[in-house]
Amino acid sequence: MNDTPRIEVTIAAPVEAVWHALRDKESIRHWHGWEYEGLDGEIDLIYFTDAEEDEQARTLGVQGGDLIRLEPAGEGTRVTLTRAPLGANPDWDAFYGEITEGWVTFLQQLRFAVERKPGAVRRTVFLTGTNRAGRSLAAELGLPTGDGPFEATLLGEPVKGETWYRSEHQFGVAVDTWGGGLLVVSSTGPFDGRPDGVAMALLSTYGLDDTELAELTGRWTPWWNERFPPAS
Repeated sequence: MNDTPRIEVTIAAPVEAVWHALRDKESIRHWHGWEYEGLDGEIDLIYFTDAEEDEQARTLGVQGGDLIRLEPAGEGTRVTLTRAPLGANPDWDAFYGEITEGWVTFLQQLRFAVERKPGAVRRTVFLTGTNRAGRSLAAELGLPTGDGPFEATLLGEPVKGETWYRSEHQFGVAVDTWGGGLLVVSSTGPFDGRPDGVAMALLSTYGLDDTELAELTGRWTPWWNERFPPAS
């Protein structure tokens, strides 16, 4: 099977700025993935140890076949990630779809970091769990069904925000709280390969100290575990 998904994101910044965010380790920490003990090692492996860089062409090959390409797009930059074909790395075939979805999230977080938070330190709350009931996470949170500006209450916290992106399986909103943060949510009921379903929320925050981040995590975690419990 020659299945090669393409993910495209246009960033309102020059190619040089986006390339720097893609090649500077400290910058990568603030858009790739989420905070956990092994993040630095993951970044080294994906973007440096197991990577093929062509600075002149502005391309970066990662993860044994995925290709990231930067091209001018007006005054901005088009970032295109082309996945390696399914079967190119059999050890990871079972996670092919999840890796693709991860890239959707990460490239949108790259766009957010470059456009909204250049040079800023990001701290995250990451939640994942099962979704046997097939709940819509966006609906459970009271997020808007349309695009554009909105006002909502997120777990008792009034927020104003706007749609950042919407894809087949994900919804991202920029919010005025958490130091001007980004919330990405995704939820899918049971399907082949995931009989318990899956849900994910990733909160990118800025300027929160340890106490504030712990309070935010403590408010979200019990709500989350009640609706999207961890796999047994």
